[in-house]
Amino acid sequence: MQIHTNTLIAECSAYDFKEMLERKKVKSWLKSVSAFANTDGGSLFYGVNDDGEIVGLENPQADADFISETIKARLDPVPEIQLVPIEHEGHSLLEVKVKAGMLTPYYYYQDGTRTAYTRVGNESVECNSQQLLSLVLKGTHMTWDSLPTQVDANKHSFIILANTFREQTHQEWNDKYLESFGLVTPDGKLTNAGLLFVDNCTVFQSRIFCTRWTGLYKDDAISSVEHRANLVLLLKYGMDFIKNYTMSGWVKMPNYRLNLPDYSDRAIFEGLVNHLIHRDYTFMGGEVHIDIYDDRVELVSPGAMLDGTQIQDRDIYKVPSMRRNPVIADVFTQLDYMEKRGSGLRKMRELTEKLPNFLQGKEPQYQTEATSFYTTFYNLNWGENRRIPVEKVANRVNSTLEKYPVNEESSVEKYPVNENSTLEKYPVKRNGNKPVGRTAQRIIDMVISNPMITREKMADELGISLDGVKKQIKNLRERGILTHEGSDKSGYWRIIVKP
Repeated sequence: MQIHTNTLIAECSAYDFKEMLERKKVKSWLKSVSAFANTDGGSLFYGVNDDGEIVGLENPQADADFISETIKARLDPVPEIQLVPIEHEGHSLLEVKVKAGMLTPYYYYQDGTRTAYTRVGNESVECNSQQLLSLVLKGTHMTWDSLPTQVDANKHSFIILANTFREQTHQEWNDKYLESFGLVTPDGKLTNAGLLFVDNCTVFQSRIFCTRWTGLYKDDAISSVEHRANLVLLLKYGMDFIKNYTMSGWVKMPNYRLNLPDYSDRAIFEGLVNHLIHRDYTFMGGEVHIDIYDDRVELVSPGAMLDGTQIQDRDIYKVPSMRRNPVIADVFTQLDYMEKRGSGLRKMRELTEKLPNFLQGKEPQYQTEATSFYTTFYNLNWGENRRIPVEKVANRVNSTLEKYPVNEESSVEKYPVNENSTLEKYPVKRNGNKPVGRTAQRIIDMVISNPMITREKMADELGISLDGVKKQIKNLRERGILTHEGSDKSGYWRIIVKP
């Protein structure tokens, strides 16, 4: 907390200002203590008005004693607090530091009723049923997806999960994984996460609603479909719908074809995985929505940020990994659908920025409301009010090539060299403008679709050896078409469109 010109800066989710101690209306400040303990902790400053101006307290010691005794009498369990006296230019202040609690929920108790509060922005609000359930789970060190059910695992099958595991990892499936992944308890019962991965999933809220709208708003729908299935199938159905209702143009380069997709397939894949993993499954009437408009794709799921903050107010490169459903997240990690580092928001932006037709301002955007999380991907081939003709997109991508055309006359002929020249020892290849082969073109298409693709995955999809893929990649790199940034496992491929 900073003090500037006798003013504290500033009241926010972690601070609350009180001009004086309310002794008859203790609820006015005890709800803030409850909210801080139930979220990420915070401080109440007594002797500071709502504008942050320091006015001071007459008897801070008596106020401190009253605060301590009242918290012990009216909050259950009693949160951990620290009373800190502050002197500033003749004014006496009192800071009440409330530590984030481990025994949530922390209730305010009065007249036989118990109420828990949480922090939303700079306000302390009463918990709704979903928030209260989350606090109860947090206090018992459990998550909803890890809770055991009374359903016998031996009455259900995981064939879809097992086949997907083999396809994604090229490893053999073992039924022992069900327990190690947290889908089955040691006594043979399914967990909530297990119910979401069985073949015949019947969890009501395991659904996605997919809609392709006409134009830019929710008006008439071109197509609308609802899917209820296990999480593996929901991911597949969602991606299939998006691919069916989005487009990809292309432009002819001097020696290869360059795809110009509306969106990064891999970025949208990361987004849909993110919404399936981190959504709040305690919302019984909630589901994931996929809404496709002319100019954007929106993904919406129930459940805001776990720490109560607004994602639009955060730096996405500094958001820590906090998982509402760690069991579900771990299964998706085992399927190689996501990383453990929690870098999904950053990765979606980076993947979009790797596309050759990317424009500044078209980065994926994230927004949270009280009970929802939104991810918006913008159509890279859409102008202010209509689709940009592919010729104009191609001209923009090729603008540098047009400014600096390749001369037909060889630079070696134009500028002869002596006998000891390294150019004579290592002559320039004259097939630079020769069209790439079919396999090389497929590699280019794969890289545009998924800049994170590995050489092993390329070999698998092409049906050739890893050495064959490496040979093709070497040729593309030598010809100045393909480059790679970062490590082999976590870097990005990029198509070079400049000469």
